Amino acid sequence: MTTHLSDRSEHPTQTWAYWNGVLAMTLCVFALVASEFMPVSLLTPISHDLGVSEGLAGQGIGISGALAVLTSLSISGLARNTDRKVLLLGLTLLMALSGMIVAMAPDYLTYMVGRGLLGVAIGGFWSMSAATAIRLVPPPQVPQALAIFNGGNALAMVIAAPLGSYLGAVIGWRGAFFCLVLVALIAFVWQCISLPAMAAERDGKRSGNILRLLNNPLVATGMAACGIFFMGQFTLFTYVRPFLETATHASIPTLSLTLLIIGVAGFIGTLLIGVFLRRGFYPTLIVIPLLMTAIAGMLIAFGYSIWIVMPLLGIWGLVATAAPVGWWTWVARTLPDDAEVGGGLMVAVIQLSIALGSTLGGLAYDHSGYQSSFAISGILLAIAAMLALLASRKDPKHNA
Repeated sequence: MTTHLSDRSEHPTQTWAYWNGVLAMTLCVFALVASEFMPVSLLTPISHDLGVSEGLAGQGIGISGALAVLTSLSISGLARNTDRKVLLLGLTLLMALSGMIVAMAPDYLTYMVGRGLLGVAIGGFWSMSAATAIRLVPPPQVPQALAIFNGGNALAMVIAAPLGSYLGAVIGWRGAFFCLVLVALIAFVWQCISLPAMAAERDGKRSGNILRLLNNPLVATGMAACGIFFMGQFTLFTYVRPFLETATHASIPTLSLTLLIIGVAGFIGTLLIGVFLRRGFYPTLIVIPLLMTAIAGMLIAFGYSIWIVMPLLGIWGLVATAAPVGWWTWVARTLPDDAEVGGGLMVAVIQLSIALGSTLGGLAYDHSGYQSSFAISGILLAIAAMLALLASRKDPKHNA
């Protein structure tokens, strides 16, 4: 997930920069994203150890997404009345606590409690990240700071799944989560040392009602397209590991290699998508989900062959990881005077969609196997493409 600057008016004379603090927060971003998606590569051992189905284990991603939604919709009021450094440190400790609870969970309920706490940390952190960047560096350098934050996100997306798969095989899935606890504690100490005090805002000039933006038909259509896209993506992606094990019969090394290919391709995609967005903004947002729909269908048809599945999932990672860059660009382009509020709404939409997608995919997977999960994913992605097309027709900038 990426964030965008929306208000550069604070600290207009600031000439110093807390780049050490930016790097500390980037490590926190890495730990958050890795923690959020670590279960993707560990569903099988988690389900076996806790005595639940793989679909139920996948709901750990769903509940973290759901709690992130609730937090993103409510954190702005708390942030206005609390030193942001204190709040960020609290969220980092909450992430560490979540990892410890998950790693030590004796049963499924405890596991889900730990994942829920992670959702609170995710929603709170991402909702505050742009405003925090404004307070850490001078206005001209804020985009660079946000790019560094997003570098932590991209790195986690590249290595979280294959690293989780590898660590799960070497030290077990609980050991993999304990490793993330250690990273979170390092990020906490680093932020304690490097972040300045960031006083609470008391002017009350910003409206907390982010849902008002949905009164704009373009915003409502675009947010729906983005939400359905993420829902379709995670209906399939959450269950990649059990698909590879049961349909493709991939070994642990092959599984780890495939997940690494998905991550590396996604990192490359985030570097390349800017070129395509400049050449054709809405066409890019439309073609990506259509391509993913085709891949979902081909995975159903050729899921038995690792030599076909591996490049297909590589293409999936290339476009799926890059797509959020396009949608965050859409927020800045559509709401240039309201981008911070729009960004908060986008956080809620994305996390809710991840929760719904992983939940729907899990129910379908448990009921009738990966074919139904992947088919639902393809249908949702096709709907997302149609909604993106509809948004393009409502956008006066596109039709000018």
